Amino acid sequence: MATEMTGWGFLASGFGIGFAPKAPGTFGSLLGLFLGMLLLDIGHLPLAFGIVVAAGVGTYAIGTLEQATQDPGWVVIDEIAGQMIPLLALSGISIRGLLVSFALFRFFDILKPGPVGWADKRHDEYGVMGDDLIAGIFAAAVILLLRLAVPL
Repeated sequence: MATEMTGWGFLASGFGIGFAPKAPGTFGSLLGLFLGMLLLDIGHLPLAFGIVVAAGVGTYAIGTLEQATQDPGWVVIDEIAGQMIPLLALSGISIRGLLVSFALFRFFDILKPGPVGWADKRHDEYGVMGDDLIAGIFAAAVILLLRLAVPL
């Protein structure tokens, strides 16, 4: 429990948002959506850089925690990084695009199909981060396909 209060624990918890009493993963995803939206407003390159930083910091932070053999519910930096990935597939910021991005990421994160589930079963920092990064990539791929028919 003491590791949660370290600087790395604070980052892993999404600045404390992971300690929400209910649905910490959803709140972490909403934080990722907000941070990603701010970065996307600057451009796709700053967003990509933010994803890389969040994934790197998250992997290191989770690796420093005693509970790295499992995914403690309060660790949400993985959701933050993963939720930002589908935003890369958007041409810009729109309410529809943000809603679709959020819904698709949560869909893949919760259902954990194929490689998402495989990564989740690793039970180390790479698995904790990896399942959400893969879920984000799946959501981005679906958004790219949707954009062929619907403006997002």
